[in-house]
Amino acid sequence: MMRLRAFAVVGASAAVVAVFGVGVGIASAAASPWGVGKAAGSLCTSHFSVCADPAGPVDGYYVGHDEPSIEFKSNRPGSGNNMTYEFTLPTEPTTQPNNTGNGGTTWDFELRPTFWFGLSMCDGQSAPEYTTTCKPDTDANNLVGSDPTKANYIDKHPGNAYMELQFYPPGYVEQFTGFGCTATQYCAAMTIDSFLQDDNTGVFNTSACNDYILGGAEPINWAYITTNGVSQAPANPLFSGTSTDPNFAAVDPGPNDLYMNPGDRILVNMHDTPAGFQVDLTDLTTGQTGSMTASIANGFGHILYRPNSSTCQEAPYAFHPAYSTANTRGAVWTAHTYNVAYSDELGHFENCVTINMSTFNCAVPGFYDQSSGLDEDDGNNFCVPGSFSTLVMINGCYSADYDFDSQSYQLDWPGTNPNQTVDRRLHPTPVQFSSPLTDGHNYTTVAFETDLPAIEAQGAQDNPPFCNQTTGANCVDPPDGAPFYPFFTTTDISGQCNWQEGGNYLPNTVDHFGGSSTTEYGRVLHVLYPNVNMTTFTQIDDFNSGDLSNSCER
Repeated sequence: MMRLRAFAVVGASAAVVAVFGVGVGIASAAASPWGVGKAAGSLCTSHFSVCADPAGPVDGYYVGHDEPSIEFKSNRPGSGNNMTYEFTLPTEPTTQPNNTGNGGTTWDFELRPTFWFGLSMCDGQSAPEYTTTCKPDTDANNLVGSDPTKANYIDKHPGNAYMELQFYPPGYVEQFTGFGCTATQYCAAMTIDSFLQDDNTGVFNTSACNDYILGGAEPINWAYITTNGVSQAPANPLFSGTSTDPNFAAVDPGPNDLYMNPGDRILVNMHDTPAGFQVDLTDLTTGQTGSMTASIANGFGHILYRPNSSTCQEAPYAFHPAYSTANTRGAVWTAHTYNVAYSDELGHFENCVTINMSTFNCAVPGFYDQSSGLDEDDGNNFCVPGSFSTLVMINGCYSADYDFDSQSYQLDWPGTNPNQTVDRRLHPTPVQFSSPLTDGHNYTTVAFETDLPAIEAQGAQDNPPFCNQTTGANCVDPPDGAPFYPFFTTTDISGQCNWQEGGNYLPNTVDHFGGSSTTEYGRVLHVLYPNVNMTTFTQIDDFNSGDLSNSCER
């Protein structure tokens, strides 16, 4: 889930999403209302996408989703490529949600398709395309200057990608018709998004790739975390466009994937190895373990930037972290500015009372959309019937929520009801996670960031007044139409400080950070981007709190 930036020269003002931090969203071969094959190429430009967030349209489409985030910063060598977290998976209310979304409970899959822990990676074939070489694990890659005559000019930055370790809640429709893995358990995947555009010319990669890679212009390596550390299929984005291709198996959960229970406490260690970046998960509750390495042996690869080629070309590639420390900008093609981060993915579920099964459009919307009739989010072919679900048999639509009226923007989050007994009965528990450690040392600085301005801009959605990404006028938090926007607080778990996401009334909250999203995420942030002909431009894509002392060290 990162967001691409637009070229100022063409007047693009919206942020482009890569939902799921990764880009998820290709329908499964089994029962898909929108099919397979060429749908894969349009994944990141579909309303359904869950790719990393670019900062502008791709092929005229907004890729968007919404990512409230915490970035962790440190100048200690290794903090940009070696980190350890602990976190607790949410649990659900005992009563299942109803079909209208009115007056019942809310489950985690209605709030988010995924949450993730992220990190910037090297990819010599990814934007900005000034060079095809990226030496990993060094801050020498952190070129973010605005003067094209200088060695640190941002367009000379080595190509980079963004890795997201994504976790998928249970209880609804499985990957990739939906976003889940099983009826009752979580699973996780390592996703790595690249971006194939030359920032100096504005030229995208050959269109020959668009129908045959996962993610289109934003190729996505995808591999579930498995108990044996072996990818169940080649992780690279290139496939033939049919469900018989072995790469296609990568999108369906398999028997060797690591499955985790709601409420389990998970230890996450992410670190570089000679073979590639490695993620190790230990379920501290059950004792089970899983891992994944972004290695050639596991089928990781990158799509080659060959804009004049008549064929789509891929090469085996082991991904390694781009930087040594966590005090760097991160990927320069994304709307977000972080390197080491936790983030959520919002706005990808809306209730639908009745689905037109010939078109998979929503015929009768759920409660939150009924006041204005069918909105642009529901009037599309990204709805699935409850019969597709593994457990909670309600209809749902997956489009990006352009008018901020889904459960993600309601008082349906944990901690939004001051009566904590009622709150727990109606809402899931929050994701609770520690600040990372790097070789036993704390990250001394944090910042809160959300890419709402990129989503509120004209062209990204049809919900005026639009955010002016030059002046900041009409860029608001919460967004227009949203009664609520989730934010982060801290709590104590067995003597250890943890972050948690939701509202202001979570039990045992220690630090409220002002008690609202408005105070927490702070002011609009002007982000510098490379532009055509060795120039730069700035664009407001985020709210950002500015650097703060990490009050939740371990």
